[in-house]
Amino acid sequence: QVQLAESGGGLVQAGGSLRLSCEASGRFSIINVMGWYRQAPGKQRELAAVITNDGRTHYGNSVKDRFTISRDDTKTTVYLHMNSLKPEDTAVYYCKTEFRDEYGLGSGSWGQGTQVTVSS
Repeated sequence: QVQLAESGGGLVQAGGSLRLSCEASGRFSIINVMGWYRQAPGKQRELAAVITNDGRTHYGNSVKDRFTISRDDTKTTVYLHMNSLKPEDTAVYYCKTEFRDEYGLGSGSWGQGTQVTVSS
């Protein structure tokens, strides 16, 4: 299984920036996709940004041009750079990964989530 350790959430004023980090650890053969989803109170969980093993990125419509996802050379840590934050970005941000385990079987893991609060 893969464990995900998230960090970087907090309180920021509108217009400010934050960076979230997520590090994967455990037994796996390859990480296929890794990234961030978010869930605001009373709303469904939605895509923020993900990055695939070959480096393709996908962003939710509400964060395009403001958020950037990147990763380290080991492809086991991803970062979400959030700029021009708005109060509507307030949510719990969850790291998610889809991977193949040591036997080649596909699986996925979610992190515990980190709170991001944007004040107006």
